[in-house]
Amino acid sequence: FPVTISPQQDAGILKQLGVLKKGHLVEVDRSELVAGYLGQTAIKTEEIINKALDGVLFIDEAYSLTSSSSDSYGEEAINVLLKRMEDDRERLVVIVAGYTNEMHKFIDSNPGLQSRFNRYIEFEDYNPGELSQIFESLAIKNEYKIDTQAKEKLFQHFNLIAKNKTADFGNGRYVRNLFEKVIQEHANRISKISNPSEIDLITITSEQIKI
Repeated sequence: FPVTISPQQDAGILKQLGVLKKGHLVEVDRSELVAGYLGQTAIKTEEIINKALDGVLFIDEAYSLTSSSSDSYGEEAINVLLKRMEDDRERLVVIVAGYTNEMHKFIDSNPGLQSRFNRYIEFEDYNPGELSQIFESLAIKNEYKIDTQAKEKLFQHFNLIAKNKTADFGNGRYVRNLFEKVIQEHANRISKISNPSEIDLITITSEQIKI
């Protein structure tokens, strides 16, 4: 379910504990497991699993494999996965992730999934302060500074979002998308300044946060 530490960190920890020999991570979604024709999906899924042996296979939005009752392609991928989880149980760790309600439906859709995925971790959504910290960390990483008014505007926005969020709220992804929009707005405004100073170039202001 939604995770706060990276799957790569999980893989590294499992290697240090001696659970995995390599401790590498293979991260995929439906598109990397499912092919366009029946029979090809099994081959494609097998290849992905072979790459993940002695490491961690991380499947994001795993419920997309059971998007409908007539999804034979997704079912084929799941059947291969379940067999390999049993056959290679000493060499493979599989983590499936996604939104909580959808993940429960996914696990409940197949008795094999229920028996093999029996450890669940559910993480709470980030609070407004944590969302603000994520935005600020993105700014620092990209060598931007956020002025005081902009920080206040962001916190108020994240506070409003936290109170009215929907079930599919993206947490860190939402912040990253917002940051990218702000940087685009920042670039647009800078382009209109004939001789911008160094401070202009690196400072995010409240006017540049269009929310």
